[in-house]
Amino acid sequence: MTPLYQIQEQVRARTEETAAAHGNWPCRKGCDDCCRHLASVPRVTRDEWLMIENAINPRLRERIRGSAQKTRPVVCPLLDEDSGACLIYAVRPVACRSYGFYAERDKVLGCHRIETLARDSLHVIWGNHETLEDRLAQLGPARELPEWLAVSPPPRIHGVQG
Repeated sequence: MTPLYQIQEQVRARTEETAAAHGNWPCRKGCDDCCRHLASVPRVTRDEWLMIENAINPRLRERIRGSAQKTRPVVCPLLDEDSGACLIYAVRPVACRSYGFYAERDKVLGCHRIETLARDSLHVIWGNHETLEDRLAQLGPARELPEWLAVSPPPRIHGVQG
């Protein structure tokens, strides 16, 4: 089991436990509020990028490339804006998997609905965001998606370097 997979499984267990304990939890597959209002393009480790790179097509590569020039708030280039679905949901970054379920010492990381839950429900057991960030940092440096795209070799198409 790779370190990234271990992190993903720990996040999955935390998010499932939290969502099951609080039936009205807004962060579920299909919710795209945070994806439409990012402070920046997602930052991912090399291991995460390799998974993402294998899941994207030329159209998504262009969207990622174009996202480098966007002003804040940024719409995630991996979001299908019509359906609100993540186009790489199965390999989405840990930051996306954990958003709305983890907190820093005195601050919940999430949208206004999550902040309201944090204020009104004292029984939520939040994941430790700082520990999660430390574990991800052990995988190596993180870069924004367009930066990884810039350092990745172009994909091979039909056996020809393209």
